[in-house]
Amino acid sequence: MIPTRSLAAQSGFFKRSAEELGRLSKIAWNTEALHTPTKPYVMLDFQDPETVQSCKTMADRVVGGFSTASIDYEPGDPSSNTPPHARFHGSISTKLPDNWRVERTGYAAFRNKDRGMWLFGRLYWDVDPYAYLALRIKSDGRRYTVNVQTDSVIETDIHQHRLYSRHHRVYQDAYENATQQDEPGRLQSLEDEDLDVYPAPRGVPDALSEIPPESTIIGSSSTSTTTSGTTGWETVLLPFNSFVRTNHGFVVEPQTSLLRQRIKSIGIGLTDRVEGPFDLRIHKIWATNGMSEAEIEEERAICGADALPVDEGVQSGWVESNKKPKGTDNQKSPNAKGLKGLRSEWDE
Repeated sequence: MIPTRSLAAQSGFFKRSAEELGRLSKIAWNTEALHTPTKPYVMLDFQDPETVQSCKTMADRVVGGFSTASIDYEPGDPSSNTPPHARFHGSISTKLPDNWRVERTGYAAFRNKDRGMWLFGRLYWDVDPYAYLALRIKSDGRRYTVNVQTDSVIETDIHQHRLYSRHHRVYQDAYENATQQDEPGRLQSLEDEDLDVYPAPRGVPDALSEIPPESTIIGSSSTSTTTSGTTGWETVLLPFNSFVRTNHGFVVEPQTSLLRQRIKSIGIGLTDRVEGPFDLRIHKIWATNGMSEAEIEEERAICGADALPVDEGVQSGWVESNKKPKGTDNQKSPNAKGLKGLRSEWDE
């Protein structure tokens, strides 16, 4: 592909091309394509103000609603180990406009803009070798959703996953929906009830349930409390194969796997329709196969006691080896972390 004058004139064309060629060269040099990569693939690094500026916000104001959404760059604070990050904030309103065609409001979201072109065509993220989408966030507990758009046949298709966090709040209506088949009087206060007692509402995929399901999320102990941990920051790992295909907010059939080789955009939305302000902080978003030793120093500095442990799969490189580490035997624990330990679970 030979860039035309208009194509080459696009802002950052040669920079994007150089960065992508450099990344691919490193992969080839390190032979990462021949085995499962252990290094993270950063997709959106909000420590860079330009990354924040490259995102766009959306809200129901486009149809006359009254919700607001902004995404701003927030500098870091070394004294509290707070990293530079993006602040996604605003207010949700369910007030309807004077337009009889609009029947529902109360949403806000952001996503990255089109990544543009490079020497070999449109630029996509290729996360095929990775198992998880990782997000380092500081949540206010509202029910956010992670949205991933790919270069699929149907452009309006979005793959979604609920962003469960340690601060995830479950509201009364979610419990009532989930327990409508239960005996009257079983529902107790949100503080006293054990979330595991109640399944997700029927017909709702686990990844989109209002109530955090067991084992859908890795790396976060979801509770109904609003405070937890030492810093408020946490790293959430969402399995790529748990994302649910939707279109205009509705789950569609047949379900298809997320096209990992051609991801166009990543964003976060809020559609809980609970009136009031929201505030979500995002440090970075990346593809990974688990927490590696190279990442653990930053992880512990930011997340404190809530830091994820080093993933055993990443630590061993997830490659077959005839060398046996000292103090271990050849038998792998069925509950071991990493690709081998979870492969049977993913294949179900």
